[in-house]
Amino acid sequence: MTGESPQDATANYSDAPRATPPSNPIAPLRGVSDGKTTAAMSTHKGISGTIFEAAFVDPAYSWPPAEGQGKNAIELQASTALMKSAAPMDDIDELDDDEVSLTPSLMSSDDEGDGGSYSQQPSRSSKRTTTTVTTTKGFLCCKSSTDQQIVSNTSSNNDHQLASSPNSNKSNNSFFNSKKAERRAETNYYYSHHHKGFFMLKSSTDQQIVSNTSSNNDQLASPNKSNSFFNSKKAERRAERHRRILAKKKKRRREARARERYRRVPEGILIYRLDTSDRTVTLVSGPSSNTNMNSLLKQMVLMNAKPSSDVSRRGIILTGVRGEMYTLVACEQRTAIAWLESMDMMLAQKMNDATKAAMENELGGGVPMSSSRRVLSFQKSATKSNWARGKESMLSQSERDQIEERYVNLAAYSNNLIRAGAFPNDNTTKGRGGKGGKNATNTPAGGGGGIYYTVTQIHDDGEEYDEETLESIAKRRAVIKDSWDFFRMVCSLLRDKRKYDEVFRKLQLDPVYSYLNSMTGLNDPGDDMAMGGNIGADKPISQIQFDEYEQMSNSQIARDLVRRAEVALPSLVEICKALAGSLGMEEVGVGPVKDASAALRKAEKKYEGDVLKVTDYCRALLVVKDFPTLLALLELARDSFGPLIRRVKLSTLKSDRNAKPGGYRDCIINLELKDHICEIQIHMWPMWVICGVDGFRHYRHCLEYSTDTFGDPYEALAGLDRRTMAELIVMAEEAVADMPLETLEWYHEKFILDYFAEVGLFLHHGLHEWAETTLRALIKLRCQSPDIGPDHHETITLYKYLEQALRAQKRLDEADDVAAKIAENMQLKSNEKVEADKSVWDEWVTEPFESIVDPNKKEREEEERIKKEVRASKKAWRKIREERFKFLDAN
Repeated sequence: MTGESPQDATANYSDAPRATPPSNPIAPLRGVSDGKTTAAMSTHKGISGTIFEAAFVDPAYSWPPAEGQGKNAIELQASTALMKSAAPMDDIDELDDDEVSLTPSLMSSDDEGDGGSYSQQPSRSSKRTTTTVTTTKGFLCCKSSTDQQIVSNTSSNNDHQLASSPNSNKSNNSFFNSKKAERRAETNYYYSHHHKGFFMLKSSTDQQIVSNTSSNNDQLASPNKSNSFFNSKKAERRAERHRRILAKKKKRRREARARERYRRVPEGILIYRLDTSDRTVTLVSGPSSNTNMNSLLKQMVLMNAKPSSDVSRRGIILTGVRGEMYTLVACEQRTAIAWLESMDMMLAQKMNDATKAAMENELGGGVPMSSSRRVLSFQKSATKSNWARGKESMLSQSERDQIEERYVNLAAYSNNLIRAGAFPNDNTTKGRGGKGGKNATNTPAGGGGGIYYTVTQIHDDGEEYDEETLESIAKRRAVIKDSWDFFRMVCSLLRDKRKYDEVFRKLQLDPVYSYLNSMTGLNDPGDDMAMGGNIGADKPISQIQFDEYEQMSNSQIARDLVRRAEVALPSLVEICKALAGSLGMEEVGVGPVKDASAALRKAEKKYEGDVLKVTDYCRALLVVKDFPTLLALLELARDSFGPLIRRVKLSTLKSDRNAKPGGYRDCIINLELKDHICEIQIHMWPMWVICGVDGFRHYRHCLEYSTDTFGDPYEALAGLDRRTMAELIVMAEEAVADMPLETLEWYHEKFILDYFAEVGLFLHHGLHEWAETTLRALIKLRCQSPDIGPDHHETITLYKYLEQALRAQKRLDEADDVAAKIAENMQLKSNEKVEADKSVWDEWVTEPFESIVDPNKKEREEEERIKKEVRASKKAWRKIREERFKFLDAN
């Protein structure tokens, strides 16, 4: 690495003034929100990589800032100063050739056109080089003598002028002279390879070297093969020198920009640079006033990187070649995630020349890296990388480079969208129930830490990405975004399914449930084939088959049924009003008549095309608060319009029957009104409140994607490669960009679901520390929720995943403690069932000896127990009926 060392840079900035807060926040810096990364050339030929620069928290300061300053006050107060001080030095030629130093091996005395030798610091002094040109057998040879002088003067304004050039008066700026020198070098190279009659004459002290082409081809003999080979090597050296000149110019430009950009970084922030081409982490900003310089990480060649257990989930533990360990805590979650993933990719690759040079510099260069034991230890540490295991260990170097480039592009593109405010947000996260007030929190979109987040791609050719490349990045992001949305939807569907299962478990504790469970519906074999149910085509009821339907198509029949449903709808509304009025129900709904096209699709999908099997053209819904109210409604319907009832479907409410796809359970009554079968859906309030009117959407999605086949939502990630998993994590961080983990509250249901889905990605991606941190935060929030609490099934589910994360980290004692808590909760639920059973029948005990003598006694006693349970439940219903539904006796 050229230029001043990071330690020197840090020392230079230690006394730099800190920025003052601006009056208004402004747009992010150039390179952060412009939607593309900047290409740069590596100073090591053939070596590519990425340079990250991001903000980290100074260990001597707290983060986020104190209450009242705003969650992102530290970054935002620096934005104005950074914008004013960071000038876009995009033109390579703004840096003169004299500012670029080359090694002696790359300085060729025969390359007059490339500017001769170089000085590291521009000054008023002149440098004098003497060159003599002679010819031998048509071959040009250069050697130093005192016969000729080429004088290069550096003027007071740093403009370089060629003293003996006839065109020196055309321009006095360094840009012109630099370009002219490059063109002269290209011309000499061209003629030396393609013109046999080209030769160079010896010049005097007052004349520049002159190039002439002789009209007579016999003046110089044709170069022999050895001369051609030597010329070819010389051309290669000239091209390599030119490439390194450009690379060093760009490097100097980046360093100069970084020095100016990070000169006024505010208190509490440290800017670090990660260079994956040589595996170095370098401090590029100055320390704060309270920084502990003894424990400050200034520069390191990485050996290992892993997540820390920091409660903010922004920490990375770094290990250097000397065995030293540091913990960096990023200002933003996505910074830590992108850096750690890039480090993991980097450490899985073979050590290149740039890394060897960095290690020699770090360790003092006493032992060549090719023969040092440190190479073996470095390669051994690479096996700790997740990218060096499984299928990823078989990747070639080119494949690894391609994966790294795509990941970095996606992460930078996502960060640019966040910083540019591309996602619609009202900047206000409402409190519980969607209302503002004391629970409302204001969070700036994207956060301020992204101001310091930049990514620079290092390529050997130095080409920037074109619009086509940016378009491919955008398309890849769209694909990964769709995948993330689908995975999050699966997590949401299975979460709601678990809610339905838990609600049904509690509903079964009702004293009247045993009586309801013993009832037999009307025309209700159910949908569970394992229990003797029917499939769609065997539905026991259907619409009336009129004679005219024999001459009509399915579409015509569907349209006629829609017309009949519209005629029957007013009668259905009157019946529902009467039932709701008698039972004091508040939730009553009348759905729109199903249109013909929807009926045809349902018939084709469920009833083998028979549109007469569709019985919900005309439909309504009632919501009852508990099972006693449901029993009262069934009795009232039987007494009021019993002859019109064609089916009472109770099967999904039976304990021995399966629920509908997605876990939902309800009761359906079909009745015939004006020669048309209508449907009344009766919903249980505890189940209805989970999804509300979106319950049908939940049912449809669960049916379409067969989510009931997943015992765990994280099973949806099975089979995904590591690259896709890493990209999904980028999308997860994009989803929670407005809500860092430490600011999450118990009523932020949308973000809680996002973080829960991200936990699955962490567990499958080997980031168990961050999975643990996130799970502990979610468990704390669930315990704080007044509707959930520590013993709720959702909280216990989170504990199960926490146990998994702890065991993956070999923290077995902590995992056993969590497992004990889960077992305690299971025992508590079992005791609830026992207590509920005791309330409706007497406790009975089976003697072990009697079970041995009479092996069938246990089955008989089970039958007797069920009968006894039903009798006790029916007795409980009569008591409740007497207290709450006395009007049924009058009917």
